[in-house]
Order: sequence, then C-alpha cells, then structure tokens
Amino acid sequence: MTTRQRTLPSSAAAAIIALTAAGSAIGLPTSAHAAVPKVATNWTRLMHRSLTHDTTLATMRTTLATHQAAVRASNAEVAAAAKAERGTRAVLKTATIADANAQARYTSARKALNTAKQGLNTVSKSKSKSRTRAIARAKRAVTAATKTVTVRKSQAQNAAAALSAAGKASRAARARIAKADAAVAAESAAVAKTQNAITALPTAAALATQAAAVSRDVVEQVRPAFKNTDTTKVYGVTVHRNIAFAFKRMIDDAKADGVEISGGGFRTKERQAELRKINGCPDVWTAPSSSCRVPTAIPGRSLHELGLAVDITSGGKTITSKSVAFKWMQAHAKEYGLINFPAEAWHWSISGS
Repeated sequence: MTTRQRTLPSSAAAAIIALTAAGSAIGLPTSAHAAVPKVATNWTRLMHRSLTHDTTLATMRTTLATHQAAVRASNAEVAAAAKAERGTRAVLKTATIADANAQARYTSARKALNTAKQGLNTVSKSKSKSRTRAIARAKRAVTAATKTVTVRKSQAQNAAAALSAAGKASRAARARIAKADAAVAAESAAVAKTQNAITALPTAAALATQAAAVSRDVVEQVRPAFKNTDTTKVYGVTVHRNIAFAFKRMIDDAKADGVEISGGGFRTKERQAELRKINGCPDVWTAPSSSCRVPTAIPGRSLHELGLAVDITSGGKTITSKSVAFKWMQAHAKEYGLINFPAEAWHWSISGS
C-alpha cells in the first residue's frame, strides 16, 4: 500500500488531536449511537489516527522543539542566575565585614563617651584651683564623644541595612537558581516524554493495516445491531457514521489530485430486493449474485445495507477499470480503509466484499 498523507494547517493540529481523543470528529459515533459495536469504533479511531498521522507527528515535533528551546533557555537562566549569585555572595561578604567594623566602632565610641562623662564627673568634684579649666575641657570631650557616637551609630545602622539587603539579594539569587534548575528538570522531562511518544507513534500504514485486520469483524458485529440512524451523509452520499471521516478525506484528497469522486452508498434491504429484480436475478432471495445480469448481492448480505460499501462514480458515471478514478482508487483507497471487490470495479467496501 502506498501511503499518501495530507498535512493539515498547524493551527488545526491541536483541535484534531482533541477530537480524536473525544471521539467527536466526523464519523466517530456519539452517545446517540451507542449500539455501534466497539470494534467499529476502534476501526474508526485507527483510520482517523492514520489519516491525521502527519499532522499529529508535526504537532509532536513542534512541541518537542518548544520544549528543547525551553531547556536551552532554562540552562541559560541557570548560568545567569549562578553568575548573579556569585556577585551577591561577594557583596554579602563585603557587607558582613563592613557591618562588623561599623558595629565595633559604634561600641568603641560609646565606651569613649562613657569615659568622657566619667572624667567630667571626676573634675566636677575636684577642689583644684584649675577646676574650672578642667571642667571646660571635660565638657568639650563629652561633646566630641557624643558627636562621634551619633556618627558611629548612623554608620552602624547603614551597615546593618546594607547587610540585610545583601542577605536578601543573596537568598533571592539562590532561589532564582533553584527555580531555573527546576525548569531545566521539568522541560528535560517533557523533552524525553515527547521523544518517547514520537518513537512510539505507529506509522500511518501500520494504523491502516490494523484497521483492515478488523474490518470483517466490523461487518459481522455491525450487521445484527445496525439501524438506519447509524448512517450520515458525506457530500450527498449516505454512509455508515464509522466510515464517514475516512470517506470524506478520500473525496477531498482525490479532488486535490484532480479526480472527482462520488457514489451510491447506503440502501435499504427493500431497495436491494428491487435492484435484484431490475438486474434479472433468477430469484430475489436465493439466487447467487453471479446469476444476475449485473452482480447483485442477496438482500440482507450487501454491505450497502450497512452503509459500509460505496459504488463509486466519477463525473456522474459509474467508474470502470479503465477510468482515471478507478486508477486513483486502486492506488490510494486502502489509505482510507476501502477495498475493491474484484468483480466490480465500482464497488468498494471496508472488507472488499
């Protein structure tokens, strides 16, 4: 099988993935069609994943690139934060020394003031003839010591504030490093997870092959539970909801290649009986399909009655083995889950019958 993937616009990628997960894309049965067997829903999901494989892969690769860029940015932030932290550490060291010196000078100034006050007290009690001059000198000493204490106190307060700011800056720098390290770890984990998901993503061909492997089970399980409400219209062609998405993509992709495709899909058991009569079957209910002028399945056996088969037309005419549409179908239909019934160039179904 030659696989041809159509890549949708990147803006639609996330929506497609979400629709796949939710089961609400065209052709995926909703709760209103709960009678549809699980195997049919599985077939639809496999085909949907196959047909959106390239878009999904492109989205995953974009996500991977985003995480890889985030790892690089986070590593750069770690380096910048480490450099900043070294700077704050140096400032903190300088501020610590300056604070210790300022506090020591302040303590020394207070001791000097106490000494000056004690000297003033001593000379004030003296009976010496030079007492007046001694008191004046002692007072001047107290005044000078008081001014020094005031200056040293201010310097000590400034040094303490600078130390506090340096400590805060240092803590902030360490927190910045921790945050950047955490970002590197988180983005690296995201890179690994996305890489694993890309590696584990099955190819489009593998997904289509898985769908083909269960197609006969789909037919067998859909038949007893089928209701007319399990069908829907795709560009005017009535098909089973479970093949609607793939059928629509096939028509769209064929059109993109310059090939017009339409056809006749679902028909009732009564209409199948009418066609048997029109096609000259010896017995409507028992004669084999090959006994009719145009091979026509016995009512109750045709996949048209389930909406799982389509008689392909192009330009309003039934296709033949020599038509361009047939050749296109022959090359690409398996990508959309449809197989040709060899005896009828126009008849395509999920199981080839």
